[in-house]
Amino acid sequence: MPIPCAHFIASEKAAMEAGLPLPSSSLSQLILTQDDLKKIAAYKAVEYIESGMVLGLGTGSTAKHAVDRIGKLLRQGKLKDIVGIPTSKKTHEQALSLGIPLSDLDSHPVVDLAIDGADEVDPYLNLVKGRGGSLLREKMVEGACKKFVVIVDESKLVNYIGGSGLAMPVEVIQFCWKFTASRLQNLFQESGCVAKLRTLGEKAEPYVTDNGNYIIDLYFKQSIGDLKAASDSILQIAGVVEHGMFIDMATTVIVAGELGLIVKNK
Repeated sequence: MPIPCAHFIASEKAAMEAGLPLPSSSLSQLILTQDDLKKIAAYKAVEYIESGMVLGLGTGSTAKHAVDRIGKLLRQGKLKDIVGIPTSKKTHEQALSLGIPLSDLDSHPVVDLAIDGADEVDPYLNLVKGRGGSLLREKMVEGACKKFVVIVDESKLVNYIGGSGLAMPVEVIQFCWKFTASRLQNLFQESGCVAKLRTLGEKAEPYVTDNGNYIIDLYFKQSIGDLKAASDSILQIAGVVEHGMFIDMATTVIVAGELGLIVKNK
């Protein structure tokens, strides 16, 4: 369902910069794909960047548009002296191909701005991230930033974390992962939790993160309640490295829908 447009002018500008043709009257007359909406949100987010910033570069299909845009603005000379800190090997390779100077948190422990997508956004701007597998590095970089701008299309909005019925990922060490998965599932038994090892391909080989770990995807039938309490309980399980709930981290969420953009600030 289309979302109300509180910032239509901004969405029109972002749409034009993204190379999407606009009708004379409104954005809603266009037939926009989900990728178009992601691109519009990403281009709007890049407007927050200023020359000289240290940037957290997100991972995933939405963040890819933002990284592409940053590379283009650098080539055009509209941005200068940018340093990027990628949140995955894939983003690292993309940024290098675009000529974006890169560094890491060891050299730049304070990040000015991070731009990334999300898999879910609840009404309080809490997030689920990591369905692309990069949750640990994303949380490290985005936890070190002064401003974290999240870019999503309207399909990512949920009433509560886990409300999409899709995965809430937990990164775990490979050793005795079945034991860890069982403990995670039991932890949220009242929410109808099902824990599944993430696999790839016809042979169902375990997915391995950039950090050499596995991912256990948690699926909930009901709300898990207090997110901070849930976070603490997950992290207390030996074998868990990190989870995909990003609680009280987003400072701005840009939501692209068929009627334009909504910009939500904390």
